[in-house]
Amino acid sequence: MWNLPNILTLLRIALIPVFIVVYYLPWEWHHLAAAAIFGLAAATDWVDGYLARKLNQVTPFGAFLDPVADKLIVVAALVLLLEVHSTPWFALPAIVIIGREIVISALREWMSELGSGSTVAVSMLGKIKTWVQMTAVALLLLAKPEQELLTTIGFVAIYAAAIMTLWSMIQYLVIAWPQLSGQADK
Repeated sequence: MWNLPNILTLLRIALIPVFIVVYYLPWEWHHLAAAAIFGLAAATDWVDGYLARKLNQVTPFGAFLDPVADKLIVVAALVLLLEVHSTPWFALPAIVIIGREIVISALREWMSELGSGSTVAVSMLGKIKTWVQMTAVALLLLAKPEQELLTTIGFVAIYAAAIMTLWSMIQYLVIAWPQLSGQADK
């Protein structure tokens, strides 16, 4: 359980309170520091998965905790960003992203109880969605509100992430539909 990939995943979770505190520090460059911490956490997501596969250190603990760590840091960042971007235009993709994570987590748990957990395993679209989402959040954390170009790029990226989020959720629900509809038993 205590291998390097799992330690990196735990580090990602431990960075969340640090990220939040830095985000609220009254320093002029707090946005840059918060974006750097978020970027470091996002990088550990890729590194821990790569190392787990490369070193043959994939564990049930890591398989459980890795997606949880991703969801925790992204949700924390989206909640913080809602304070700066308190408009329906930011709230909409934030709610879509957070809501999808709740739906898919519940779906995976339910499918696992049925013994069909592997049918809703992480897809390539889900991995791309995570990368776009992390990039969008990092850009929005980095941008000061008066930096219109960077903020606009961040908004376009968060909408792209929200669209991929809905698309991947639909894919997972279609895969799980036979179990959800009771048709799998027939």
